[in-house]
Amino acid sequence: MGATAFGFPEFRGATRRLVLSNVIAFFALQVLLLASPTSANILASSLAFIPQSFLHGYLWQPFTYSFIHTSILSSLFELLSLWFLVGFLENYRGSSWVTSLYAASVLGTAITAAAIWDAADKLGHPIEQVPLFGCMGGIFGLLIAIGVLYGDTEFLMFFVISIKARYLAAIYALIAFAMLFGANRLYAFAQLGGALAGLLFIRFSPRKGPSIGLSEWIYGLRNSFYRWKRRRAGRKFEVYMKKQGRTVRLDGRGRQIDEDDPNDKSRWN
Repeated sequence: MGATAFGFPEFRGATRRLVLSNVIAFFALQVLLLASPTSANILASSLAFIPQSFLHGYLWQPFTYSFIHTSILSSLFELLSLWFLVGFLENYRGSSWVTSLYAASVLGTAITAAAIWDAADKLGHPIEQVPLFGCMGGIFGLLIAIGVLYGDTEFLMFFVISIKARYLAAIYALIAFAMLFGANRLYAFAQLGGALAGLLFIRFSPRKGPSIGLSEWIYGLRNSFYRWKRRRAGRKFEVYMKKQGRTVRLDGRGRQIDEDDPNDKSRWN
């Protein structure tokens, strides 16, 4: 397979929603920073993910930290990556699935950071606490998904180097693993947690997305309930007919089973 020519996917669906929501959040924070730097810093601190704050009641942080962007260059890189990766997956898997994958990776990043920080602190080996912000955890989950599901797809890295998606994902994972030995250890653990969440999502989630899978499960549960009601009504009918001197057996669909001919499924009249 030849390398994919450099070009961003169509700006639509989940791609547009995720990119625009992050762009709006970025400029809203920048405007507030110009109007009131103190208020902007307080808001950013409360919305960014801080393990200690989360464990003490700031339960919204896993859902808000990915919208906090502070640096123009890093934010530009994240949003362009988000556009490309979400757009690529959306073409194959649909908006619902890729949105759910991104959300699972973002939440997995935060929960991993909180779990690692709390465990290290209780074991007597505390890890320096750093605020998490930006959508790199979600991006890592998207990249891992592409590497696993479409590993032979080739991209042009730095516009000139052809590389398969699986190798690109492996390089990013190695960089995150190497960061475990540096000062940003908590950040590296969180990134790997986002990748793991992405792997678990593509392993267990229905192809059309959790919302479709949940609706199908509810539909199947409802049908099972109706089948149980039919069987229950059939048993009552069998008892009633037995009291009338007639022996009637019904299957789970309410149809008569002929004792002499088990293959006869005609309804009793």
